Amino acid sequence: MSEWVAAKRLPSGVAAAAAIWGVGAALYYHRAGLTLSHYDARGHLVVARRILDSITPGWQQIGAVWLPLPHLLNALPVQIDAFYRSGASAVAISIASFALATAAIAAIVLAVTDSAAAAISGAAVFALNPNVVYLQSTPMTEPLLLATVTVAVAMLMRTRDFRLQTSDFRLPGLAFALACLTRYEAWPVTVCVVALMALARWRQGEPLADAARAAGRVAVYPAGAIVAFAIFSRVVVGQWFVSSDFFVPENKSLGLPALAAKEIGWGLRMLSGDLALAAGVLGLATLAVLAAANRRRTAHLLPLALATMALIPWTAFEKGHPFRIRYMVPLIAIEAIGAGVLAGIVRRLRIAGAIVILAICAYELRPLDAAAPMVVEAQWDRPNVADRSRVTACLGGPGRGEKIMASMGSLGHYMQEASLAGFAVRDFLHEGNGDIWLAALDRPRPFAEWVLIEEKAEGGDVLARIARERPAFLEGYARACEGAGLALYRRKPKT
Repeated sequence: MSEWVAAKRLPSGVAAAAAIWGVGAALYYHRAGLTLSHYDARGHLVVARRILDSITPGWQQIGAVWLPLPHLLNALPVQIDAFYRSGASAVAISIASFALATAAIAAIVLAVTDSAAAAISGAAVFALNPNVVYLQSTPMTEPLLLATVTVAVAMLMRTRDFRLQTSDFRLPGLAFALACLTRYEAWPVTVCVVALMALARWRQGEPLADAARAAGRVAVYPAGAIVAFAIFSRVVVGQWFVSSDFFVPENKSLGLPALAAKEIGWGLRMLSGDLALAAGVLGLATLAVLAAANRRRTAHLLPLALATMALIPWTAFEKGHPFRIRYMVPLIAIEAIGAGVLAGIVRRLRIAGAIVILAICAYELRPLDAAAPMVVEAQWDRPNVADRSRVTACLGGPGRGEKIMASMGSLGHYMQEASLAGFAVRDFLHEGNGDIWLAALDRPRPFAEWVLIEEKAEGGDVLARIARERPAFLEGYARACEGAGLALYRRKPKT
């Protein structure tokens, strides 16, 4: 295959194959009833839906701990009940993102090795990982993160001498901006890529000031996105950046940065297997050495920036955030790039190297493995569904105008679950309703027929804490029913 054909056609072919594979996998998990088994999958649907379906609809509903892009993309589709209840529109976004990320990984390996075989083997490490395959079959946001950051890196590496023209900065800059509005892991990646870009141009003979200005032309787009989000967050929730008070510190690595790093390493090994991880690390180390030794290869350091996605879970675990293996799934992208580079780094052994990497995939990866760590973690909440259905039955039928006060921060997944019984987001009074919510926190009786409280998970939600500290909060309400840690209170008739 000629270099031109490989560079132009191979990523497109990989994207098409990944899309077909992604659709098939999504259908498989849909039939298994696992599309929305993760509570955050349902939570993302609720945040997108509430922009228009709310007691107080409008742009203020976008504000939350989560970044806004995934919810904005899905805001209109999920107003259709079938898409909201099934998550189909959000899954379509994930599948498209999966295809783009797989193609971008192939393009990055191709740019480094000039080997189509190596590019295909690297893409296979990513696309056949069962944890990646499962996430792309759900409304989760990791696939969109991986698509935006890998595509941005691939676009920056598309010229051999890394001498991009001014007009070439716009698209990668916009891709990084979209990534920075998708998940926080993109923020350190963007900073690192911009720094490496300036370093590469400087090592290739460009004056440092000019190299910095060129990198700044890329940085201006994501920087603008982050500043805009910070201002929006300040207006909506009163904070420039929400970094605490949304989890109970319970990780054993609290205050222990070395242990937090060890948790990340263990998680990545569980997600991918020893051989795939070893191939990825060895390939990345080789890439770093060669790029450092040859200034014309300095641009090949750019993919290493993807490793900084580990900084977000590392910081979270060190602060006591509960361990979630899902936070390590994005790192499989850089592992795949490293494995592909290892396959193609020696020109005479490229075919043999690709065969070895594909053999590792066949040996270690089971693409639809029901026991994959991410699939298992996603089902932690599944046993509670039947118990919560009894609470839903206590509410009776929707449509009577009776409001249910509940914290979306802890029960967003339940709100989406209740849609199967006909309840809309506007039937719930939650944090996104601003002054109405704040008034109800003082005295809910004038505003809500029902008060729904999460009493057990992470020590109970905000309503549980208020009820414990101020028993008069539930004055005028009677406990109606309970299940799966939820307690439902109904307003007593006036006498």
